[in-house]
Amino acid sequence: MAVDRRTGPGSAPAGERREGGAAVRRRAWGVLALLVCLMLVNYADKVVVGLAGVDMKKDLGLDDAQFGIIQSSFFWLFAVGSILGGWLGGKIRARWLLAGIAVLWALSLAPMAAQAGFATIVACRILLGFAEGPTTALAMQVAHSWFPAHLRAVPSSIVVAGAGIGPLIAAPVLTWVIAEYSWHMAFGTLAVFGAAVALMWLLAGDSGPETASTEHGAAGGPAVLPERVPLTRLFGTGTLIGMMLLFFVAYANTSVKVSWLPLYLREGLGYDAETAGNLVALPYLGSAIAVILVGFLSRGLTRRGIGNRMTRAVLPAALVLASGVCTIGFSSLDRGAPQMALLILGSCLNSAGYGVAFAGLADVAPARQRGTVFGIVTAVYSLGGVIAPMVIGKLVASGESVAAGYGDGFMVLGVTMIVGAAIALMLAHPDRDAARLAARA
Repeated sequence: MAVDRRTGPGSAPAGERREGGAAVRRRAWGVLALLVCLMLVNYADKVVVGLAGVDMKKDLGLDDAQFGIIQSSFFWLFAVGSILGGWLGGKIRARWLLAGIAVLWALSLAPMAAQAGFATIVACRILLGFAEGPTTALAMQVAHSWFPAHLRAVPSSIVVAGAGIGPLIAAPVLTWVIAEYSWHMAFGTLAVFGAAVALMWLLAGDSGPETASTEHGAAGGPAVLPERVPLTRLFGTGTLIGMMLLFFVAYANTSVKVSWLPLYLREGLGYDAETAGNLVALPYLGSAIAVILVGFLSRGLTRRGIGNRMTRAVLPAALVLASGVCTIGFSSLDRGAPQMALLILGSCLNSAGYGVAFAGLADVAPARQRGTVFGIVTAVYSLGGVIAPMVIGKLVASGESVAAGYGDGFMVLGVTMIVGAAIALMLAHPDRDAARLAARA
């Protein structure tokens, strides 16, 4: 636990403490920037298949169902990687673990820079999903180790913003690479960038000081938690149950956006490749901005004395619920500016609460178990990424028309999001559950 150490016999002079604190803060923001780079590459890797989808389907003779399998295969071992990575996060230094994960990304992308068939692509996507499974959980664990509990909403949101910045940059750039060269070159480009980011992290990235990672009970933070709580008790709390459900439906939306949005714009709505590539970037731009704004909003509300239930549970759940309404709305409209506005707004609302929701999870999870908890939560919500792309693929294949199939798919997705967010809204209560866990210690 962080302790207020005042000047006294044997203590460091105040000037030295201030200089040391300033150095830690500078290092914290530098590491946070590297985590954003990791998330940037992580999500660029996810979106590339959607961007290259039309060319891949033509080149390899794939139908919608087969392409749905390719998209879904990314998530087949995602949960395994999430749980394994969360477990290893407490045993291997973050410097080595995240660098090794990023190297695996590059290795999984490299074969598709050459000629590759359906089976090879599926195998590469499975490996990539396994390697990327623990990334978000580990990035959050590292970010939280550099910042005290009451200041984590903004850093968490900045890490999540990297997930929006990645596709934002990748969509127009990779669309250009595919148009000018080939879809193979797009995968090769990402392999090179993945290796470069792995090297950057190896040179300058690592976890924060133990005092930051174990602090509880700060102003606006939760009750003092024990060092360890049985996982069955942790995952029996309303906060963990509600947040897992919230993440599940939100990630279903995210995975559909990553997997099918470029194809929906081209095949369902009839936009050309260049226009679709530019339009795909807009939801990610809005999401990156929205997630940071909500992080600052959450921190501002906390400073005003508003409890963590409102700032880290009700707020993200309400955003996902509103996103579900937008998803139903744009699925019911014809192509045009109003439809695109609802699509972008829905994407922004869905992503905006991720960062503060992870901060809510950290309020309940003891520091020494945070990696494991984040890994298990990520594994559970990744199932949304397994199910949603396959459902969309089947609905597109069985629809009266391609456009009608997409409309049905997004309608189902929107309803699912509303139901899941409403249940999470009722269950999640970080302050209450942290107090109960502390009382039973």
